[in-house]
Amino acid sequence: MVALKPSSETPTYTIKQVADQTGLSRQVLRKWEERYDIVIPHRLDNGYRIYHDDDIRLFLLMKRYAEDGFALSQAAEMAKSQKKTDMPSNSEDTYLEDILNDLLLHGKNCDELELNFSLQAAYHRLGLEHYLSQIVIPFLKEVGDHWASGEWDEYQEALSSLVVRDQLVQLRRNFQYREDSPILLGACLPNESHEIPVHIFLLQLMLKGWRTAMIGSSPAPGAIQSLIDKIKPVKVLLSASTTFPFEKNPQLMQELDEFAGKHPNTEFYLGGYGAFIWADKLHLQHIHLLESIDEI
Repeated sequence: MVALKPSSETPTYTIKQVADQTGLSRQVLRKWEERYDIVIPHRLDNGYRIYHDDDIRLFLLMKRYAEDGFALSQAAEMAKSQKKTDMPSNSEDTYLEDILNDLLLHGKNCDELELNFSLQAAYHRLGLEHYLSQIVIPFLKEVGDHWASGEWDEYQEALSSLVVRDQLVQLRRNFQYREDSPILLGACLPNESHEIPVHIFLLQLMLKGWRTAMIGSSPAPGAIQSLIDKIKPVKVLLSASTTFPFEKNPQLMQELDEFAGKHPNTEFYLGGYGAFIWADKLHLQHIHLLESIDEI
């Protein structure tokens, strides 16, 4: 898979990279270009084809229509008819509204392919910081609201969330950092299954210069302590989006607080909506309750 690039660049891809992203062979890509004019790639002086995001989108659309049973000629025309022109540079608000509407439509239709493409296109255009704050967080809020109101079923909500999570995982893997950067560990508490907030926090902190490690949803008892002893992070962010961790194990935070007291060189934070709800019952001495990412 091609690594995502900053929005300050216009991403370009070789035919092999397009083949990897679309699942189509290079022979099929060339045939579709020549027979159906689905895209017209730019050619370098050496004759190599160079593609852009819009080209990949057209190939994916044509592929989807062909899989739905349309003849290749029909699939090509249908894909080309949906080609979107670039938005004017002075219409950023309109772009954000349109991309969020597109994402909600794809999520409602459980269209994983289009969800992935729309998210990647937004990242390329906006860059990581604005992508997280203006696309990912508002989209997830809308997904949650649609599920809570009964407009969406559990599968629609789960698919949309999983596609976002997988993209955030990819962004963290591809993020460039200095080897001497301080380490920050983000971890879901045991019995906490909502890991997307941790991915978002860690990416925001990576933009501020941190190198991060993560423990995902519902870790085994003792896993957090074990990893801390192994990697010795400068800071630890514990996440509780729900109150399940505290309800399932009333002694959990006391044990973690005592553990934190034995590691004076590491700062411990606890954040999330569940922690906020449970705050008055925690009585922590060594773990700081987190209200804002800036506190870290």
